[in-house]
Amino acid sequence: MVQFISAIALVVPCYEAAKSFYVDKLGFVLIEDTVLSDTKRWVIVAPNETAQTRLLLAKADAEAQLSAIGNQTGGRVFLFLETHDFEADMRKMTAAGVKFLENPRHENYGKVVVFEDPFVNKWDLIQKHK
Repeated sequence: MVQFISAIALVVPCYEAAKSFYVDKLGFVLIEDTVLSDTKRWVIVAPNETAQTRLLLAKADAEAQLSAIGNQTGGRVFLFLETHDFEADMRKMTAAGVKFLENPRHENYGKVVVFEDPFVNKWDLIQKHK
């Protein structure tokens, strides 16, 4: 039996703002946007169409969910975006207005920089050593 993580729920305050950031600024692909009810949608984005792991943009609908936006990991980096062209992706993201929290650094595993989305979720952009 083959298994993999197909989606990670990312709690956001607004579907449109989240789609705008992930699709327009990060260059992710909108995989699906299906209306489920008057208040819920199934919104899936991914770095590319063939990515096995995708983000489910889940609109907060309760106070506990609203308070978790941007702090789903207690202040740690939440998500890791791996690239094969760190410099090009960082230039593209900078031009799109993505907020970086530090300068790029070299670690034992590769080159990395922390950025955040508009909801204050921390991400690592990583290019692993070859």
